[in-house]
Amino acid sequence: MYFVYVLKNAKGVLYKGLTRDPLTRLEQHNKSRNRSTKGKGVWELVLIENYNTRAEARKREKYLKSGSGREMLRRILHL
Repeated sequence: MYFVYVLKNAKGVLYKGLTRDPLTRLEQHNKSRNRSTKGKGVWELVLIENYNTRAEARKREKYLKSGSGREMLRRILHL
């Protein structure tokens, strides 16, 4: 099973990603083990979705990173 996740930091910055283990991945982000999130504060998990295949999860991740996907996230997360 694969998970698409969205993290948010204190400044309201969102990070979207794909993993098999979301809790371990969150820990890695918070321990600055990811170049994209390093030094940007503490991250919290604000959205998680599960998919059966990596292809499905990757398609959803790409959508969330698109303009319409970012707008949808703003609406559902009330940002």
